[in-house]
Amino acid sequence: MEMKQFAGLTLSRLMIGTVQFGMDYGIANKTGQPSYRDVCDILSAAYAGGVNCLDTAAMYGTSEEVLGKALEELGIASKMVIVTKTAALPPGAEPAEASALIEQSVTQSLKRLRLDTLPVCLIHHEEDFRYFDVLLKLKQRGLVRYAGSSVMTPGVTKGIVNSGLIDALQVPTSLLDRRYVNAGIFHDSHARGLGLFVRSMYLQGLILLPDQDIAPGLAAVVPVLQRLRALAAQAGMTLAELAARYILGLEGVCCGVVGVETVEQMRQNVAIFNKGPLDSSLMKAIIAAVPDLPDAIVMPNKWPKPAA
Repeated sequence: MEMKQFAGLTLSRLMIGTVQFGMDYGIANKTGQPSYRDVCDILSAAYAGGVNCLDTAAMYGTSEEVLGKALEELGIASKMVIVTKTAALPPGAEPAEASALIEQSVTQSLKRLRLDTLPVCLIHHEEDFRYFDVLLKLKQRGLVRYAGSSVMTPGVTKGIVNSGLIDALQVPTSLLDRRYVNAGIFHDSHARGLGLFVRSMYLQGLILLPDQDIAPGLAAVVPVLQRLRALAAQAGMTLAELAARYILGLEGVCCGVVGVETVEQMRQNVAIFNKGPLDSSLMKAIIAAVPDLPDAIVMPNKWPKPAA
């Protein structure tokens, strides 16, 4: 597994997303939340495959607690770098309340993960970044080693990067979503030496769905996916491989975050990431094949709600 250096950490290019360990998640998830024993097996397979970093959050159900217990039981807690995120603040929180809630979130994450210091802690919701100074104070106290933010919109992200305050950034980007690349955020993050973690590379599983399973409200994406499948077939790979290796070819990317529900998925992702980034000609072909898509497609929080 190829590794990337971020500040004082050496991270595998593949970072395992663990929201599924704490709750049901993803429109392409057919197996549901894995059992604790399944989680242990997945983490063992990840470690055996050279993966050394995991993404979680205080808001991911029981994910942190499951990870803390499993990593300790497996004896690999010291071998894994955990990236977690703070709990969301209530709308209109006053500074004193926000400060207390962020500190409480960090201390509870430490307890659940069975750690003395959080290797990387991110503000979960970009609108809460205005209280980032609280996370910096916790960093100064040694409760957090590196601090940053997860983001949802390129405009806000640009300001967060340009603040010069963060160590790390987590952004959603995929074959279908070039908003952050086009906004110069990948270039700027690389220039500042930030740890850049890319989530949603399969767009919560939408990219991997067969055409007949795509909701009518997202039908505009079908011809785009058909072109991408054709490119993948011509290159002798699956669309999943094309999607992951495309992310590895983008400027400044430290890790791609991929959620898994089974050991087989874990091993498949290790095999894909071991192949490294796509060549430049295929990267250009992908860019040419994908138009700028509306937020209603590239932002899952704007997707039409399924019928009850």
